[in-house]
Amino acid sequence: MIKLKQLLKEDDRVLITRRSAEEREKNYLIATQKKIQQYIKNGSEGDLSLNSTPITSLPDNLTVRGNLYLRKSKITSLPNNLTVEGDLNLSDTPITSLPSNLTVGGGINIAYTEISELPKDLKVGAVMNLSGTKITQLPDGFIVNGDLMLSFSEIKSLPANLKVNRNLYLNNTILSQKYTAEELKKMFPGVKGKIVVGF
Repeated sequence: MIKLKQLLKEDDRVLITRRSAEEREKNYLIATQKKIQQYIKNGSEGDLSLNSTPITSLPDNLTVRGNLYLRKSKITSLPNNLTVEGDLNLSDTPITSLPSNLTVGGGINIAYTEISELPKDLKVGAVMNLSGTKITQLPDGFIVNGDLMLSFSEIKSLPANLKVNRNLYLNNTILSQKYTAEELKKMFPGVKGKIVVGF
């Protein structure tokens, strides 16, 4: 009888612990949504930091007049007509695609995400970090104004008219195993900086 009571007490404790964890997550999500609403109310000025939050989506037509940080959050998709005047960081998130009407003034970091394709009309104002992604090819005429990082990605080919205004990083890719940096430089004259194929 005592053992049964002990077991019931332990079951209750597990249930309370589980419930309180779910409760905390729910409260954290509500607090994060309030933070976003407050940010919009305040005129969307400055950075919006949502790193490691339970947020899965953002409101449509959101403008961020600074950097948008979503690293290690639970974001699964970006809203329509999202404009980020600074950098957009989506690294280590479960996101699988970028919307075609996305505008980013600074750099984009989607390293170690499940994204396998980029929108055709995407223009990147600064660094583009695609390290560790499932991307196998880039859109025709792709332009990056900073570094383009493709290390540890599944990239198999690059468009001949690729433009990179700084360095191209291809460490640990099929391309770096097939070609030397010199060969790649001849193949992709639109890369203004170095082409890095090893450490």
